[in-house]
Amino acid sequence: MRRRTLLASSGFAASGLLLTRGRDQLSRWTHTWTAMPQLTEPHNMPPAPFDRLADTTLRQTVRVTAGGRRLRVRYSNAFGTADLPITAAAVALPVGNQAGMSAIRPGSSRPLTFGGSPSVVVPVGAQIVSDPVDLPVLAAANLTLTTYLRDGIATAELTSHPGSRTTSWLVKGDQHTALDLAGATGSDHWYLISGVEVLAGASGLVLLGDSLTDGRGSTTNGNNRWPDQLFDRLRDPELAVLNQAAGGNRVLRDGLGPNALARLDRDVLSTSGARWLLVFEGVNDIGVAPATVADQQRITAELIGAYRQIMLRAQAAGLRAYGATLTPFGGNIYDDAEGLRERSRQAVNAAIRGGLFDAVVDFDAAVRDPAAPARLAGPYDTGDHLHLNPTGYGALAAAVPRRLLR
Repeated sequence: MRRRTLLASSGFAASGLLLTRGRDQLSRWTHTWTAMPQLTEPHNMPPAPFDRLADTTLRQTVRVTAGGRRLRVRYSNAFGTADLPITAAAVALPVGNQAGMSAIRPGSSRPLTFGGSPSVVVPVGAQIVSDPVDLPVLAAANLTLTTYLRDGIATAELTSHPGSRTTSWLVKGDQHTALDLAGATGSDHWYLISGVEVLAGASGLVLLGDSLTDGRGSTTNGNNRWPDQLFDRLRDPELAVLNQAAGGNRVLRDGLGPNALARLDRDVLSTSGARWLLVFEGVNDIGVAPATVADQQRITAELIGAYRQIMLRAQAAGLRAYGATLTPFGGNIYDDAEGLRERSRQAVNAAIRGGLFDAVVDFDAAVRDPAAPARLAGPYDTGDHLHLNPTGYGALAAAVPRRLLR
């Protein structure tokens, strides 16, 4: 009898929980901004005298997608080889809602705490999530994150996201609550931060990609990468667009950052609020493989197999997985005289269009030159025949069917 009572009570509690979630989806934490953690290359380290971040205030701007009434911030030490000691941190709204600003709006700054403490040590290879902060943010708002490190880092291994396309600011001394950082030094990279979550009813579209999704060719502080333009186009209050891309990244082997198969769990499957995955990656795998028949046949087969693995793992985690066709690179250094890499691209795209994923987003068709399909359309080309300008990124954003995110 006691066991029956317990089972009945458990069932009632579970039903109550489901009903509560149905009534109030705002009780769920979901990512609203992400940046893929990477090991900082020497030329992307903070400029001197801030290279070890000792006695340094670091102020950074991120653009959230979904809004929410409460938020929390994630710091990453994924590639550090020593503990990361954060002395103090705060979150605020930038003046004029502008990206890349060192000035914050008076009265908007809120201290970040970690288990109630103003400081925290992020262990080697780990990430730390701050306590929730009451700071309502609107969809598409910019958010300022300020961090002070008294002791700095003990080694040259620093976790960052170099392709921020957003200006960060560094200054000596503890100025994490200052309204502006007078005399600060700018650096177009993000350091230490990897995510912002909001308490909201939104669901996330996670983008797994390379420099084309990271935004090479977009405008610094312009927030006009194709993921930004997709969010601006849809403006769905229940949608978060989460950019987990990095320049030079590959699906099969490490390049700039771990390969997509290796980082899938960290960057996609463990992302809070994720509901959909869009894979737009593979050009670098084809482009760096030797231009021989055997090597290109091998890389094509391996890429298609890797996409199947990503699909299976996403489905197992309850996500719908979409595949984007690879865009042209004719005339780029990846191109070859015999057209072997172009044949690989076409074969991969045929597989993607042939039902490899739950649905297809045809980026190839959106930006190719109709008169020369192996090349980008001229108005979209940055000039290197691989990366897109903001107009080209707008064409990618327009190619994502709204129905896939319902």
